[in-house]
Amino acid sequence: MKNNLIKILLLLIVVAGVTLAAVYRQQLDAAAIQSWIEQAGSAAPLLFMFVYIVGTVFFLPGAVLTLLGGALFGPVLGTFYNLTAATIGAMLSFLVARYLASDWVEKKTGGRLKQLMTGVEKEGWRFVAFTRLVPLFPFNLLNYGLGLTKIKFSHYSLATYIFMLPGAIAYTYLGYIGKEAATGGEGLIQKAMLALALLGLVAFLPRIIGSIRKGAMLPVTDLKQRLDSHEDFLLLDVRTPQDYNGEQGHIAGSVLLPVEELENRIDEISDYLEKPVITICRTDRKSAKAAQILAEKGFADVHVAKMGMTDWLKNNYPVEK
Repeated sequence: MKNNLIKILLLLIVVAGVTLAAVYRQQLDAAAIQSWIEQAGSAAPLLFMFVYIVGTVFFLPGAVLTLLGGALFGPVLGTFYNLTAATIGAMLSFLVARYLASDWVEKKTGGRLKQLMTGVEKEGWRFVAFTRLVPLFPFNLLNYGLGLTKIKFSHYSLATYIFMLPGAIAYTYLGYIGKEAATGGEGLIQKAMLALALLGLVAFLPRIIGSIRKGAMLPVTDLKQRLDSHEDFLLLDVRTPQDYNGEQGHIAGSVLLPVEELENRIDEISDYLEKPVITICRTDRKSAKAAQILAEKGFADVHVAKMGMTDWLKNNYPVEK
Protein backbone atom coordinates (compact mmCIF):
# COMPACT_ATOMS: atom_id res chain seq x y z
CA MET A 1 0.00 0.00 0.00
CA LYS A 2 2.78 2.42 0.94
CA ASN A 3 4.66 1.57 -2.25
CA ASN A 4 1.57 2.33 -4.35
CA LEU A 5 1.13 5.72 -2.63
CA ILE A 6 4.74 6.60 -3.39
CA LYS A 7 4.23 5.65 -7.03
CA ILE A 8 1.06 7.73 -7.28
CA LEU A 9 2.78 10.74 -5.68
CA LEU A 10 5.78 10.43 -8.00
CA LEU A 11 3.52 10.11 -11.03
CA LEU A 12 1.59 13.23 -10.01
CA ILE A 13 4.84 15.19 -9.62
CA VAL A 14 6.06 14.15 -13.06
CA VAL A 15 2.72 14.84 -14.75
CA ALA A 16 2.44 18.24 -13.05
CA GLY A 17 6.00 19.16 -13.98
CA VAL A 18 5.62 18.11 -17.62
CA THR A 19 2.27 19.93 -17.85
CA LEU A 20 3.69 23.17 -16.47
CA ALA A 21 6.70 22.91 -18.77
CA ALA A 22 4.40 22.45 -21.78
CA VAL A 23 2.09 25.32 -20.79
CA TYR A 24 4.90 27.81 -20.16
CA ARG A 25 7.34 26.57 -22.83
CA GLN A 26 6.81 29.62 -25.02
CA GLN A 27 7.51 31.90 -22.06
CA LEU A 28 10.91 30.35 -21.29
CA ASP A 29 13.28 33.32 -21.03
CA ALA A 30 16.86 32.17 -21.54
CA ALA A 31 18.20 35.66 -20.83
CA ALA A 32 16.41 35.80 -17.46
CA ILE A 33 17.71 32.34 -16.53
CA GLN A 34 21.23 33.39 -17.54
CA SER A 35 21.06 36.53 -15.39
CA TRP A 36 19.71 34.53 -12.43
CA ILE A 37 22.49 31.95 -12.68
CA GLU A 38 25.23 34.55 -13.12
CA GLN A 39 24.14 36.18 -9.86
CA ALA A 40 24.76 32.90 -8.01
CA GLY A 41 28.52 33.46 -8.04
CA SER A 42 30.58 30.37 -7.27
CA ALA A 43 27.40 28.30 -7.02
CA ALA A 44 26.46 29.13 -10.62
CA PRO A 45 27.62 25.77 -12.10
CA LEU A 46 25.63 23.77 -9.55
CA LEU A 47 22.56 25.95 -10.00
CA PHE A 48 22.79 25.65 -13.78
CA MET A 49 23.13 21.86 -13.61
CA PHE A 50 20.16 21.65 -11.25
CA VAL A 51 18.03 23.65 -13.71
CA TYR A 52 19.21 21.45 -16.60
CA ILE A 53 18.46 18.21 -14.71
CA VAL A 54 14.97 19.37 -13.73
CA GLY A 55 14.41 20.58 -17.29
CA THR A 56 15.35 17.17 -18.69
CA VAL A 57 12.97 15.33 -16.37
CA PHE A 58 10.11 17.74 -17.13
CA PHE A 59 10.63 18.03 -20.92
CA LEU A 60 12.07 21.56 -21.13
CA PRO A 61 13.86 22.16 -24.47
CA GLY A 62 17.37 20.82 -23.98
CA ALA A 63 18.84 22.74 -26.92
CA VAL A 64 18.10 26.07 -25.23
CA LEU A 65 19.78 24.94 -22.02
CA THR A 66 22.80 23.55 -23.88
CA LEU A 67 23.32 26.82 -25.73
CA LEU A 68 22.96 28.64 -22.41
CA GLY A 69 25.64 26.44 -20.87
CA GLY A 70 28.05 27.41 -23.63
CA ALA A 71 27.28 31.10 -23.18
CA LEU A 72 27.72 30.93 -19.41
CA PHE A 73 30.76 28.70 -19.00
CA GLY A 74 32.56 28.54 -22.33
CA PRO A 75 33.19 25.57 -24.63
CA VAL A 76 35.15 23.32 -22.24
CA LEU A 77 33.46 23.69 -18.85
CA GLY A 78 30.14 24.33 -20.61
CA THR A 79 30.38 20.98 -22.40
CA PHE A 80 31.18 19.21 -19.13
CA TYR A 81 28.29 20.83 -17.25
CA ASN A 82 25.85 20.32 -20.12
CA LEU A 83 26.77 16.70 -20.71
CA THR A 84 26.83 15.79 -17.03
CA ALA A 85 23.50 17.46 -16.25
CA ALA A 86 21.80 16.02 -19.34
CA THR A 87 23.01 12.53 -18.44
CA ILE A 88 21.88 12.82 -14.81
CA GLY A 89 18.48 14.06 -15.99
CA ALA A 90 18.27 11.17 -18.46
CA MET A 91 19.19 8.71 -15.71
CA LEU A 92 16.49 10.08 -13.40
CA SER A 93 13.85 9.88 -16.16
CA PHE A 94 14.91 6.30 -16.90
CA LEU A 95 14.65 5.32 -13.22
CA VAL A 96 11.27 7.01 -12.80
CA ALA A 97 9.83 5.12 -15.78
CA ARG A 98 11.31 1.83 -14.63
CA TYR A 99 9.99 2.28 -11.07
CA LEU A 100 6.54 3.40 -12.13
CA ALA A 101 5.66 1.25 -15.09
CA SER A 102 8.20 -1.34 -16.25
CA ASP A 103 6.45 -4.28 -14.51
CA TRP A 104 3.07 -3.22 -15.84
CA VAL A 105 4.43 -2.76 -19.37
CA GLU A 106 6.08 -6.20 -19.29
CA LYS A 107 2.75 -7.82 -18.43
CA LYS A 108 0.62 -5.85 -20.88
CA THR A 109 2.76 -5.60 -24.00
CA GLY A 110 2.51 -8.16 -26.76
CA GLY A 111 2.61 -8.59 -30.51
CA ARG A 112 4.68 -6.13 -32.52
CA LEU A 113 5.41 -3.85 -29.55
CA LYS A 114 6.76 -6.80 -27.57
CA GLN A 115 8.97 -7.83 -30.48
CA LEU A 116 10.28 -4.29 -30.83
CA MET A 117 11.11 -4.03 -27.12
CA THR A 118 12.81 -7.43 -27.20
CA GLY A 119 14.93 -6.28 -30.13
CA VAL A 120 15.94 -3.09 -28.32
CA GLU A 121 16.83 -5.05 -25.17
CA LYS A 122 18.88 -7.52 -27.20
CA GLU A 123 21.07 -4.79 -28.67
CA GLY A 124 21.29 -3.04 -25.28
CA TRP A 125 23.89 -0.29 -25.01
CA ARG A 126 24.47 -0.32 -28.77
CA PHE A 127 20.89 0.83 -29.32
CA VAL A 128 21.34 3.60 -26.72
CA ALA A 129 24.61 4.65 -28.37
CA PHE A 130 23.04 4.80 -31.81
CA THR A 131 20.05 6.86 -30.67
CA ARG A 132 22.33 9.29 -28.81
CA LEU A 133 24.54 9.77 -31.85
CA VAL A 134 21.61 9.83 -34.26
CA PRO A 135 18.53 11.13 -32.42
CA LEU A 136 15.64 9.02 -33.74
CA PHE A 137 13.20 10.15 -31.08
CA PRO A 138 12.89 13.25 -28.88
CA PHE A 139 15.59 13.08 -26.19
CA ASN A 140 13.32 13.53 -23.16
CA LEU A 141 10.72 11.03 -24.40
CA LEU A 142 13.38 8.45 -25.23
CA ASN A 143 14.74 8.63 -21.66
CA TYR A 144 11.40 7.51 -20.27
CA GLY A 145 10.80 5.00 -23.07
CA LEU A 146 14.09 3.19 -22.49
CA GLY A 147 13.25 2.94 -18.79
CA LEU A 148 10.40 0.62 -19.75
CA THR A 149 12.83 -1.88 -21.27
CA LYS A 150 15.23 -4.28 -19.52
CA ILE A 151 18.36 -2.46 -20.68
CA LYS A 152 20.90 -2.36 -17.84
CA PHE A 153 20.95 0.98 -16.04
CA SER A 154 24.77 1.09 -16.02
CA HIS A 155 24.95 0.41 -19.78
CA TYR A 156 22.28 3.04 -20.46
CA SER A 157 24.06 5.66 -18.33
CA LEU A 158 27.55 5.13 -19.76
CA ALA A 159 26.34 4.98 -23.37
CA THR A 160 24.32 8.15 -22.85
CA TYR A 161 27.28 10.08 -21.42
CA ILE A 162 29.83 8.91 -23.97
CA PHE A 163 27.77 9.05 -27.14
CA MET A 164 26.08 12.39 -26.46
CA LEU A 165 29.52 14.01 -26.36
CA PRO A 166 29.76 15.02 -30.06
CA GLY A 167 26.41 16.81 -30.00
CA ALA A 168 27.17 18.40 -26.62
CA ILE A 169 30.47 19.81 -27.90
CA ALA A 170 28.88 21.24 -31.06
CA TYR A 171 25.88 22.92 -29.44
CA THR A 172 27.83 24.16 -26.42
CA TYR A 173 30.35 25.77 -28.73
CA LEU A 174 27.52 27.34 -30.70
CA GLY A 175 26.20 28.91 -27.50
CA TYR A 176 29.69 30.19 -26.72
CA ILE A 177 29.97 31.72 -30.20
CA GLY A 178 26.61 33.43 -29.73
CA LYS A 179 27.88 35.20 -26.62
CA GLU A 180 31.15 36.10 -28.34
CA ALA A 181 29.23 37.64 -31.23
CA ALA A 182 27.10 39.67 -28.83
CA THR A 183 30.10 40.97 -26.89
CA GLY A 184 32.48 41.44 -29.82
CA GLY A 185 35.05 38.81 -28.85
CA GLU A 186 38.31 38.35 -30.78
CA GLY A 187 38.76 35.83 -33.59
CA LEU A 188 35.03 35.66 -34.17
CA ILE A 189 35.25 34.50 -37.80
CA GLN A 190 37.57 31.60 -36.99
CA LYS A 191 35.42 30.56 -34.05
CA ALA A 192 32.28 30.76 -36.18
CA MET A 193 33.87 28.58 -38.86
CA LEU A 194 34.79 26.00 -36.22
CA ALA A 195 31.23 26.04 -34.88
CA LEU A 196 29.85 25.45 -38.37
CA ALA A 197 32.31 22.59 -38.89
CA LEU A 198 31.23 20.95 -35.64
CA LEU A 199 27.55 21.31 -36.54
CA GLY A 200 28.26 19.88 -39.98
CA LEU A 201 29.94 16.85 -38.41
CA VAL A 202 26.97 16.25 -36.10
CA ALA A 203 24.55 16.61 -39.03
CA PHE A 204 26.62 14.10 -41.04
CA LEU A 205 26.73 11.52 -38.23
CA PRO A 206 23.58 9.68 -39.40
CA ARG A 207 25.25 8.89 -42.73
CA ILE A 208 28.52 7.85 -41.07
CA ILE A 209 26.82 5.62 -38.52
CA GLY A 210 24.47 4.28 -41.17
CA SER A 211 27.46 3.22 -43.29
CA ILE A 212 29.00 1.44 -40.31
CA ARG A 213 25.78 -0.39 -39.48
CA LYS A 214 25.05 -1.34 -43.08
CA GLY A 215 26.39 -4.82 -43.75
CA ALA A 216 28.52 -5.93 -46.68
CA MET A 217 27.27 -7.06 -50.05
CA LEU A 218 25.74 -10.53 -49.91
CA PRO A 219 26.18 -12.86 -52.93
CA VAL A 220 22.93 -14.34 -54.18
CA THR A 221 24.35 -17.82 -53.55
CA ASP A 222 24.50 -16.97 -49.83
CA LEU A 223 21.00 -15.50 -50.02
CA LYS A 224 19.73 -18.76 -51.54
CA GLN A 225 21.37 -20.79 -48.77
CA ARG A 226 19.77 -18.61 -46.10
CA LEU A 227 16.38 -18.97 -47.72
CA ASP A 228 16.74 -22.73 -48.00
CA SER A 229 17.71 -22.99 -44.33
CA HIS A 230 14.59 -20.98 -43.40
CA GLU A 231 16.50 -18.32 -41.46
CA ASP A 232 14.42 -15.58 -39.86
CA PHE A 233 15.18 -12.50 -41.93
CA LEU A 234 13.34 -10.01 -44.12
CA LEU A 235 13.99 -10.10 -47.86
CA LEU A 236 12.98 -6.61 -48.93
CA ASP A 237 12.43 -6.06 -52.65
CA VAL A 238 12.70 -2.30 -53.28
CA ARG A 239 11.76 -2.20 -56.97
CA THR A 240 8.52 -0.82 -58.36
CA PRO A 241 5.39 -3.02 -58.40
CA GLN A 242 5.71 -3.23 -62.20
CA ASP A 243 9.25 -4.62 -61.94
CA TYR A 244 8.33 -6.89 -59.02
CA ASN A 245 5.67 -8.59 -61.12
CA GLY A 246 7.39 -8.04 -64.45
CA GLU A 247 9.83 -9.94 -66.64
CA GLN A 248 12.36 -10.73 -63.90
CA GLY A 249 9.70 -11.71 -61.39
CA HIS A 250 10.44 -11.87 -57.67
CA ILE A 251 11.68 -14.29 -55.04
CA ALA A 252 9.06 -16.22 -53.09
CA GLY A 253 8.65 -14.82 -49.58
CA SER A 254 10.06 -11.39 -50.44
CA VAL A 255 8.26 -8.23 -49.33
CA LEU A 256 7.71 -5.45 -51.84
CA LEU A 257 8.44 -1.93 -50.58
CA PRO A 258 9.67 0.49 -53.27
CA VAL A 259 12.68 2.50 -52.20
CA GLU A 260 10.82 5.71 -53.10
CA GLU A 261 8.21 4.91 -50.43
CA LEU A 262 10.54 3.38 -47.85
CA GLU A 263 10.94 6.32 -45.46
CA ASN A 264 7.20 7.00 -45.29
CA ARG A 265 6.33 3.32 -44.74
CA ILE A 266 9.18 2.35 -42.43
CA ASP A 267 6.75 1.37 -39.65
CA GLU A 268 5.49 -1.52 -41.77
CA ILE A 269 8.76 -3.39 -41.22
CA SER A 270 9.51 -2.28 -37.65
CA ASP A 271 9.40 -5.92 -36.50
CA TYR A 272 12.80 -6.32 -38.15
CA LEU A 273 14.50 -3.38 -36.44
CA GLU A 274 16.86 -5.78 -34.66
CA LYS A 275 16.66 -8.70 -37.11
CA PRO A 276 18.53 -9.27 -40.39
CA VAL A 277 17.22 -7.43 -43.44
CA ILE A 278 18.44 -8.12 -46.99
CA THR A 279 17.52 -5.62 -49.68
CA ILE A 280 17.26 -6.60 -53.32
CA CYS A 281 16.48 -4.91 -56.64
CA ARG A 282 17.39 -5.51 -60.29
CA THR A 283 21.14 -5.01 -59.65
CA ASP A 284 22.13 -3.33 -56.39
CA ARG A 285 21.79 0.44 -56.93
CA LYS A 286 18.35 0.88 -55.39
CA SER A 287 18.92 -1.80 -52.78
CA ALA A 288 22.12 -0.07 -51.60
CA LYS A 289 20.17 3.18 -51.23
CA ALA A 290 17.45 1.35 -49.31
CA ALA A 291 20.04 -0.27 -47.03
CA GLN A 292 21.48 3.15 -46.27
CA ILE A 293 18.04 4.49 -45.32
CA LEU A 294 17.34 1.48 -43.09
CA ALA A 295 20.70 1.78 -41.34
CA GLU A 296 20.12 5.47 -40.67
CA LYS A 297 16.69 4.65 -39.24
CA GLY A 298 18.21 2.28 -36.68
CA PHE A 299 17.93 -1.14 -38.36
CA ALA A 300 20.75 -3.14 -36.84
CA ASP A 301 21.67 -5.78 -39.46
CA VAL A 302 21.18 -4.72 -43.08
CA HIS A 303 22.73 -6.36 -46.16
CA VAL A 304 22.49 -5.84 -49.91
CA ALA A 305 21.99 -8.70 -52.35
CA LYS A 306 24.90 -8.27 -54.76
CA MET A 307 23.67 -7.74 -58.34
CA GLY A 308 20.18 -8.62 -57.13
CA MET A 309 17.70 -10.30 -59.43
CA THR A 310 20.14 -10.19 -62.33
CA ASP A 311 22.53 -12.63 -60.61
CA TRP A 312 19.63 -14.60 -59.13
CA LEU A 313 18.34 -15.35 -62.64
CA LYS A 314 21.85 -16.09 -63.94
CA ASN A 315 22.02 -18.88 -61.38
CA ASN A 316 18.66 -20.23 -62.62
CA TYR A 317 17.09 -19.85 -59.19
CA PRO A 318 13.28 -19.97 -59.09
CA VAL A 319 11.11 -16.86 -59.22
CA GLU A 320 7.42 -16.00 -59.03
CA LYS A 321 5.58 -13.68 -61.43
